[in-house]
Amino acid sequence: MPGMVPDRRPVGRGLFCDRSRLTVRTAGPRRNLQVVPDTALQEHAASGGFDVRVIDWAQMYDWGREVHRVPQLLERVRWHEDAEAWKEPAWRLVLEHDLVSPAGFAALPHLVRLAPRSAEARGLAGKILERAAGRHGCDDLPADCADAVEEFGAVLDRHLRSRPVGYLVSFRALLAVREEYHWANALEGFTDDINRVDCPQCGVEVTIAIGDFGCYSQVWDGGEEIRRDLRPATVEELTGTGRWMHRIAVRDGQEVLADGIAHLFGEAECPGCAAVFDVAAECTSADRPVMR
Repeated sequence: MPGMVPDRRPVGRGLFCDRSRLTVRTAGPRRNLQVVPDTALQEHAASGGFDVRVIDWAQMYDWGREVHRVPQLLERVRWHEDAEAWKEPAWRLVLEHDLVSPAGFAALPHLVRLAPRSAEARGLAGKILERAAGRHGCDDLPADCADAVEEFGAVLDRHLRSRPVGYLVSFRALLAVREEYHWANALEGFTDDINRVDCPQCGVEVTIAIGDFGCYSQVWDGGEEIRRDLRPATVEELTGTGRWMHRIAVRDGQEVLADGIAHLFGEAECPGCAAVFDVAAECTSADRPVMR
């Protein structure tokens, strides 16, 4: 990017990775956290542990307001792959399925290294990235995070190609890797998805249903229900994010997801005034989900 300092790499909207130091912005004064070499970890790194260049955890608070517990937990889950071992790092890094702690971003490269073999690591790394645009108080990701995010994208893509159970979890994480934070948080599985939007023409509340019970727009006129079928986008009509999402879903044999995406990025008719509008655009405007 023109004029950008070479060591400062953009990794998301408003998020930057400084390859020489980690900067964490909080409600207080700006703090610069040096990424320091730790010779005591040389042998540990050679054996597949943490990187030789380690975060100065002294200022990387988790949601338990501690600074040294997360590195210990990361080492524990590296050797003990079970659901119980992941419970504590999960709540320390992501609070109540909403906010990410500074330690969450610092832990991301370590989680990515575990992600190829660990569903829990993939899930937790995904939760952290899905909330990258949320109100976490950190404007900069940890050193080398851009590389970690890129590597995580490759891990997720390979995993999705295997058509795993729980496909949507990794699909949403991949959306976050691509900085599509709204859909990473709002996208559901299209089994019975309901969205409520205001008709951009007449202002009436329109229910948009995409799922097993049909794909339609709906309004109530007194006690009378009025429906109109949605108009799904064709492959040729899909563009941008919708086209990418649909292509990946089709590639991986996710027929329900692909069909739902075609309807989501298609058009709806308001049953009240017959105005036709873009479903995804109106859902994006109406639905501002908490950045989980």
